Amino acid sequence: MATRKQNEKQFGSWTELENEGRIYKQVVPGKHGWFAVYYKEVDKQETTIRFWQEIRDQDDVLREVHEKYPVDKGHQKL
Repeated sequence: MATRKQNEKQFGSWTELENEGRIYKQVVPGKHGWFAVYYKEVDKQETTIRFWQEIRDQDDVLREVHEKYPVDKGHQKL
């Protein structure tokens, strides 16, 4: 389990939730102008609740979602 400081360093940005948890966000550029956005939702103890990836095209249109945790559902094209 990562600490709050480690998550802040790795992801760089986050949103505070009403339940004292957070959603961390990291944008990773890809090929051909597309990019991936990684999200990690944690509770107030920094325990991971959910982790997923969104693939967006050059126009910021959501093209795929890959929910990785708690159950890996694979890539789902939209």
